Amino acid sequence: MQDILDEISAEMRKRTDRGTVANYIPQLACVDPNQFAMSVVLPDGQTFSTGDADTLFSIQSISKVFTLTIALGKLGDHLWSHVGREPSGDPFNSIVQLEHEQGKPRNPFINAGAIAVVDSIMSGHQPKESLAEILEFVRFLANDKSICIDEKVARSEIETGHRNASLAHFMASFDRISHPVEHVLGTYFHHCSISMNCKQLAHAGLFLAFDGTNPIYGTRVVSPERSRRISSLMLMCGHYDGSGEFAFRVGLPGKSGVGGGILAVAPGEASIAVWSPGLDKIGNSKLGTEALELLVKHTGWSIFAK
Repeated sequence: MQDILDEISAEMRKRTDRGTVANYIPQLACVDPNQFAMSVVLPDGQTFSTGDADTLFSIQSISKVFTLTIALGKLGDHLWSHVGREPSGDPFNSIVQLEHEQGKPRNPFINAGAIAVVDSIMSGHQPKESLAEILEFVRFLANDKSICIDEKVARSEIETGHRNASLAHFMASFDRISHPVEHVLGTYFHHCSISMNCKQLAHAGLFLAFDGTNPIYGTRVVSPERSRRISSLMLMCGHYDGSGEFAFRVGLPGKSGVGGGILAVAPGEASIAVWSPGLDKIGNSKLGTEALELLVKHTGWSIFAK
């Protein structure tokens, strides 16, 4: 495995087209696009990494996997009355479908859907309490108490997040938001600003690769059925309007973030995290996708190869 990862890393270093960093969030625009990292965690806890795997980055929308897991734990299937389960086919911050569908977001991974999920999680609590719950859950999954929120990124998002504010207010106009919009947005911007490295992120996603149980510690996080449903949403919706292309090329459930990270799970095999800050035109890590495609070719881990 280490030889495979090192070979992929060497190949990525050769690439001249590395995509473009997310320049609409000022703090992310400063990130060096020449960085690359990849980590793979196996069920016995062995962790293999290459590149800048200890470098922290903003996980952004990857955090939506964890907030969805929390929301399902609180609301169960009632969550689907607040947010749908279908691919959007539109950019992650689009407002078009919300108007056609009376303020109900198409899925929990587009921005509007993730904002609705946060609203469900809050359950009458203040933003600080909800944020503490989300952060503690991520720390529990990764077994790492050092994981924190990058306050500089959070402030940068708050100052520039006008489109997300529009989405939240538009949903509120259809009575789809129960809490004060500014509280929901504050919680949303901060959980997107959680900072992790590839090793931590790969460990945090391990439960999804093994039917809801962390195989290292034998800890059940969610039921096998719920784990499979979360993974199915990752496959269908985890890369926004690039989800079909990702499934075609990589063949694994995955969730991207505009910080350049991707969390992918190979069911029954491993949890994988990759990070390269440069994004393609849709907003997914360009080299991250290419690296995962190479990994699957080497390992045969595609879910369509079973």
